[in-house]
Amino acid sequence: MPDGQAFLEVKDLKIHFPTDDGLVRSADGLSFKLERGRTLGIVGESGSGKSVTSLGIMGIYNKRNSQISGEIWLDGDEIVSAGQETVRKLRGNKLAMIFQDPLSAMHPYYTVGHQIIEAYQVHHNVSKKVARKHAIDMLGRVGIPQPDRRVDDYPHQFSGGMRQRAMIAMALVNDPQLLIADEPTTALDVTVQAQIMDLMHDLQAEFNSALIVITHDLGVVAELADDVLVMYGGKCIEYGSASTIFERPEHPYTWGLLGSMPRMDRPTQDRLVPIPGSPPSLINLPQGCAFSPRCAYEPQTGGLGTTVPPELVRAGGSNHLVRCHLPTEERQRIWAEEVKPKLEAQ
Repeated sequence: MPDGQAFLEVKDLKIHFPTDDGLVRSADGLSFKLERGRTLGIVGESGSGKSVTSLGIMGIYNKRNSQISGEIWLDGDEIVSAGQETVRKLRGNKLAMIFQDPLSAMHPYYTVGHQIIEAYQVHHNVSKKVARKHAIDMLGRVGIPQPDRRVDDYPHQFSGGMRQRAMIAMALVNDPQLLIADEPTTALDVTVQAQIMDLMHDLQAEFNSALIVITHDLGVVAELADDVLVMYGGKCIEYGSASTIFERPEHPYTWGLLGSMPRMDRPTQDRLVPIPGSPPSLINLPQGCAFSPRCAYEPQTGGLGTTVPPELVRAGGSNHLVRCHLPTEERQRIWAEEVKPKLEAQ
């Protein structure tokens, strides 16, 4: 690993899938860093490339039907160029993932305990009795009641919230240094969502792990993330600390996401404002800025928005990046004078 490199460093990652209709550019030139003990939130609508990025970091793709380039450095190991056996040893041991739907991610024919035991024994030369005790301890740590009994239950015998806890237990059983959570609170009621987020925060502090949370829910990001990466059309369109993204965002798409997020800290008078239109096809992206067909401020770019792809450049803060043709001063003015007052009035 080069000197001074972060614990996780993604450099110009591209994950493309050739199809009969064209090339699907699911991740197109992503770069970001993450240190242990910190949380990165990756946000965007469905189809923006979030989950494909996470699967790329996990090394879960078939090189025969995909095109992957760039670099993914994890604590000295480069994942993109590594062989499958090397990546397999890293998965579960040094990095792990909590999948979006634990019912389909867990095998229905094996008990929850069997699957956690198997995951532990893959990386530890211990007896099944020792592994079972570790699995029961882990289930107890994630808040599953009577873990010594529930360890022998099947996934369908768990509620949605309990299945998600069991999935977290399986992901953490080998004390991974990087944990990726893909939509960890989808389909859970709000009380269970809060419990799962608190659990992930506590376990991250205990293990000092790096955490990536992939979601379309800005409320989850506000609760957990230190830094935020906003994706659109397979690219990063804004990146910065969570405080910067929520207090001084500079991309019109980020403004739209904030405008469509319900607020619980004040009475709501007006309806939420959705972003007009739909996300672009990753096969047939617009010629200029991918967001230009949905952007109310595109006419102010002097035609650049529909002809030239914008570069990712530094915004107001030192660690704040944005991909937009609007001048910095104009973006800041629009946010302060037009967008922010509207959001505060919602």
